[in-house]
Amino acid sequence: MGEYIVLLITAAVIFVFVLIVSFFKRYKRCPSDRVLVVYGKVGKGSGAESRSAKCIHGGAAFVWPIIQDYAFLDLTPISIEINLTNALSKQNIRVDVPSRFTVGVSTEAGVMTNAAERLLGLSQVDVSNLAKDIIFGQLRLVVATMDIEEINSNRDKFLAAVSSNVEAELKKIGLKLINVNVTDINDESGYIDALGKEAAAKAINDAKKSVAEKNRDGSIGEANAMQEQRVQVAAADATAVEGENTAKITVANSDADRREKEAEAERLATAAEKVATARALEEAYSAEQKAEAARAVRDKASQTADIVVPAQIDKEKIEIAAEAIAEQTRRHAKGEADAIYMKMEAEAKGIYEILSKQADGFDKIVNAAGSDAKDAVMLMIADKLPELVSTQVEAIKNIKIDKVTVWENGNGKDGKTSTANFMQGMMGSIPPMEELFKMAGMELPTYLGKKVEENNETVDFEDVSEQENKEEE
Repeated sequence: MGEYIVLLITAAVIFVFVLIVSFFKRYKRCPSDRVLVVYGKVGKGSGAESRSAKCIHGGAAFVWPIIQDYAFLDLTPISIEINLTNALSKQNIRVDVPSRFTVGVSTEAGVMTNAAERLLGLSQVDVSNLAKDIIFGQLRLVVATMDIEEINSNRDKFLAAVSSNVEAELKKIGLKLINVNVTDINDESGYIDALGKEAAAKAINDAKKSVAEKNRDGSIGEANAMQEQRVQVAAADATAVEGENTAKITVANSDADRREKEAEAERLATAAEKVATARALEEAYSAEQKAEAARAVRDKASQTADIVVPAQIDKEKIEIAAEAIAEQTRRHAKGEADAIYMKMEAEAKGIYEILSKQADGFDKIVNAAGSDAKDAVMLMIADKLPELVSTQVEAIKNIKIDKVTVWENGNGKDGKTSTANFMQGMMGSIPPMEELFKMAGMELPTYLGKKVEENNETVDFEDVSEQENKEEE
């Protein structure tokens, strides 16, 4: 019985010891270069959902057997070489951006959970390949949003943009961007080389300009030193000359004082003599001046009375006469102008009345002719017919034939005698009325006259001549 109890106690002690050792073995400490990930039943997070893993960095945790297990995430940095080629920039120029990125598992609270969920169990090569794909995409995106000048000259801005975009994506898988190093940037068009040459040329030109400015400053300094030397030498020479001149001035002043005193004495003597002479001349001149003034006053009064007064009177007469003539001329011109204006106004009124009456008469004649302009013209011509006949009569009025003696032999052409032919020719020389109308562009109406020949009958001038002879006897 005693041995059984001893065995039971020994077994219990061994069990407790094994249990204690097992508990100690399940207590896991996390090294500083790793992240302890406890997974399994690890409880719930801040929300209602349960956590997929519990990450610990820099501490320790007890891993319950059966319901929990653990693993480690290596924090060793991973260097990834990214040779980005033919990336399209904002200027549509393709560039090559060779670079090297250094990444590692993040130790932030939320990011470590992402790493536990997505990277646990992967080797560093797998993690590197996964990160490389993400970096390639984000690097192309950053290059597409920037100009080549910004990428090449403002590396800080480029790296900041790359770090911001890449790190945001890496956090999604639990990684952290540690460092970015862009080795060199090239473009297929040679634009960056041209920018480099431009910068080099500018630097060379700036250096040449600086050297020229320094040479100029040296030349100016040298010239200023020479100027200062010449000024100081000239000042010294001037001081020496000034001393010599001062001595000469002193001597000259002494001689001048002596000569001044001698001249003063001589002047006083001469002045006294001249004063006496001047006084005598002054008295004589004063008396003569008074006499001349009195004579001038007298002569002026005489000339004024003889010349100026008559001339003034004549001038006033001429001015009065000229004013009277001018006034008379102005009045006469105004009267003539008014008379001419009134005469022309009266003539214009008379002409206007005549034309008005003629227009009324023409209007009545046209109305009388039945509004026929041609008949109206014929009426007007009929009215003027006596004047036209009178004009024809005037053509032969002044022809005086005292006596006509005819020697007639009785023979004539076409049965006419010579006397008949003579009378016919004389009557033919008078312009017929019909011809006058035709010359004026008109036609004589049939009721105003007819031709001499009518119904084939002709006036026999021989019978007329014999009749005239009988009347004379």
